[in-house]
Amino acid sequence: MGTDDGEQSSGSAALRIILGAQLRKLREAAEISRAQAGYQIRGSESKISRMELGRVGFKPRDIADLLTMYGVCDPGERSNFLDQVAQSNQPGWWQRYGDLMPRWLDNYLGLEESASRIQTYELQFVPGLLQTEAYARAVIGQGMPESLRDDVERRVALRMRRQKVLARPTAPQLWTIIDESVLVRKIGGREVLLEQIDKLLELTTMPHITLQVVGLDITGYAAESPFTLLRFAEPELSNIVYIEYLSGALYLEKPDEIETFGRALDRLAVAAETPEHSRQLLKKRRAEL
Repeated sequence: MGTDDGEQSSGSAALRIILGAQLRKLREAAEISRAQAGYQIRGSESKISRMELGRVGFKPRDIADLLTMYGVCDPGERSNFLDQVAQSNQPGWWQRYGDLMPRWLDNYLGLEESASRIQTYELQFVPGLLQTEAYARAVIGQGMPESLRDDVERRVALRMRRQKVLARPTAPQLWTIIDESVLVRKIGGREVLLEQIDKLLELTTMPHITLQVVGLDITGYAAESPFTLLRFAEPELSNIVYIEYLSGALYLEKPDEIETFGRALDRLAVAAETPEHSRQLLKKRRAEL
């Protein structure tokens, strides 16, 4: 999901993917090759491929030329498509944090905002969408020099802003599975962890948020590293597995890849405590602190 040739990836990643899929259908219906379409907009076959995959922003002039080439002449249809192009190029709210964000996170935030279901597995930390401000500060600020305190606070603000997706009327279903060690690790100290557990207990009373805990006595993990599976209601959007590592991230969307990680989540859900038992475990862990 990265970008090439200096082209920017700001705006709505999900809308770009939908528009790209529509462009591909129009091109194929007109029996025009990617190379021919690229020549029409003074570009290359690979540029058309990236546009159709929604991996780059769209220039209105390019889209207008392609619509003409594909035989889309109705003024209303053209105007509607170009309006959506303009919308897809609008910077997301997270762009104000662009100087702090790694490049690979930009597309993820746009997709997270558009997902109908978010499934995540975490081994070390409480997932970012469920963190308290103090817990997030402890995670983000670990090892950061005092001179970068302002950067830490802005990163915390970014994480807190992301959580608003769960408060929307059209909030996605969030299903998260964590290792019990997350509840043992006193990130930020005892009081920070107490507050974090209280927040988890509060959030898991909401009908669209589910939390399961994989107990410490469970052996043979179904997954060896954290990952997130984003599912979308729009048929043009492929489900996506997001795996972040120290210097980058992977976006997996092939059906067999989605199936592999979906099955891993199923096995984890079976191995983990039920949502109700997980809440009891949270209360037990809180009493022990």
